[in-house]
Amino acid sequence: MSDFSQGTILGRPVHRLGITANHGLDADGVRRAFELGLNYVFWTSTAKAIVEPLKEAVARDRDRYIIATGPTLGYRAGAIRKSAESALKTLNTDYIDILQLFWLGKSSAWTDSTVAELVKLRDEGKVRAIGISIHDRPRAGQLAADSPLDMMMLRYNAAHPGAEQDIFPHIKAGRPAVVSYTATAWQRLLKAPKGWTGPVPTAGHCYRFALSNPHVNLTLTGPANIQQLEENVAALDAGPLDAQEMSWMREFGAAVHAQGGLVNRFGWGD
Repeated sequence: MSDFSQGTILGRPVHRLGITANHGLDADGVRRAFELGLNYVFWTSTAKAIVEPLKEAVARDRDRYIIATGPTLGYRAGAIRKSAESALKTLNTDYIDILQLFWLGKSSAWTDSTVAELVKLRDEGKVRAIGISIHDRPRAGQLAADSPLDMMMLRYNAAHPGAEQDIFPHIKAGRPAVVSYTATAWQRLLKAPKGWTGPVPTAGHCYRFALSNPHVNLTLTGPANIQQLEENVAALDAGPLDAQEMSWMREFGAAVHAQGGLVNRFGWGD
């Protein structure tokens, strides 16, 4: 594994590609990810394929794996606690590494009661760190500057680099940690926009773009199969983008953004 593929998050060693199984990867694919050294797992209730291989991995070596999960809906303190305790029971573990409020402002709320419950769970040792995933960049910047958050999961890619202005300047001494997602902009960065005649990025280029930013601890990968997984992991051997590659990726990302249509099923786009 290259030095570029290895990093830390919240003081823990981590492969800089985090695995999620929300896009078709089966249980054998998750096991293969673990064999390749991936040890950050983003687990939601829809990612059924992760459960059994993750339980096996936790039973072998709990300290190696960093598990991030959270409630489907995080509007109430009770739902947050219930989600944490359910995850502990399902995985037969004493702690969850990161408990997140998902899609803050869409399916969860940052209120006195929800924040207090997150902090209480952290104080009790049932979770090691608290985080959010969020689409609202100005609000994320405010929370990065002043909140008890340990991590943020943010959209960041060549078509959506706005975190560089709105969020990253507010991060001090690596906290909150940053996990990026949608590296390929829902695959829109993998095909030429209208009028583009130059080269087109691979998924590997997209992951390297995100990971070339010093504020990004890791980025999530959601391969559909083992072949895609192995290609994504191997791509990091090329290291960070050089100046010419970065200029090309930014130009390409701007062209994709200008074409429009960058809206996912949640209605997020800009």
